[in-house]
Parts: sequence; C-alpha cells; structure tokens
Amino acid sequence: MEQAIIKVEGMSCQHCVNAITNALGSLPGVSNVKVNLEAKTATAKYDPSQTSLEKLKSEIEEQGYDVVA
Repeated sequence: MEQAIIKVEGMSCQHCVNAITNALGSLPGVSNVKVNLEAKTATAKYDPSQTSLEKLKSEIEEQGYDVVA
C-alpha cells in the first residue's frame, strides 16, 4: 500500500469532505481516506496494482474540486 496526500482547493464545508471521501473510497484498492478541510488535503492509502495517484486526482476533479500540484 502507498499513501497519497493530495492538496485540494475549493472545499468549503462538510459536504465537500463527504463528497471526496466517498468518491475516493469507492475506487478499487483505496482505503483509509481522510479529508482535512482546514489543511485542504485528501489523504488515502491505495494499492498501486489496482489504482493510481492520477486516478485519485482525477476522481477529486470529477467531484468539482481543484487538485493543486
């Protein structure tokens, strides 16, 4: 398992946190998702044989948030 810490812009409330948590948690091989509204980060453990960092970032963007490189 690898851990990704992704900087996210555009989150403003608990709904945002829930949307990202649920979206990342639904991906295959992803576990232990934590979204921190104050720090503007999404942290997830994932199995690189089942998903990728790029897929995690894409999923966040599909929810309407901006991933900061």
